[in-house]
Amino acid sequence: QVQLAESGGGLVQAGGSLRLSCAASGRTFSGYPRGWFRQAPGKEREFVARISASGGSTYYTDSVKGRFTISRDNAKNTVYLQMNSLKPEDTAVYYCAASTFRSGGFVSASDYNYWGQGTQVTVSS
Repeated sequence: QVQLAESGGGLVQAGGSLRLSCAASGRTFSGYPRGWFRQAPGKEREFVARISASGGSTYYTDSVKGRFTISRDNAKNTVYLQMNSLKPEDTAVYYCAASTFRSGGFVSASDYNYWGQGTQVTVSS
C-alpha cells in the first residue's frame, strides 16, 4: 500500500520558520515529480511548489517565491518544504503529492495521483 506521510506542521509566529517532510512508502517516487499544495479554510486546494524527479528543477507559486524552498532526497523517498518568513496568510493544511504521470505541468492537483493526509500549519500574527 502506497502512503505519503507529512510531518513538521505546527503553530509558529509570523516571521518564523517550519520545515515540512513527506516520506513515501510502498513504492519509490525517485523518478517522478513531487509537489506541495495547501488548503485554507473555505478555500480550494492551491499549488505551492513542485520539484522535478532529479531535483534539478523547481517551481513555486508567486506568493511563496523567495520564502519557501522545496527539495528532495531520493535515497529516502522523501520531499521537503522549508518555509521561512511565514505570514498569517500561509495558514492552511499542507498536502504533499506524488505523480507517476509522465507529462504535465505538475502545478494542478489533477497532475498528481498520490496524496498525503495533510499537516496543519498555523501562523499567528
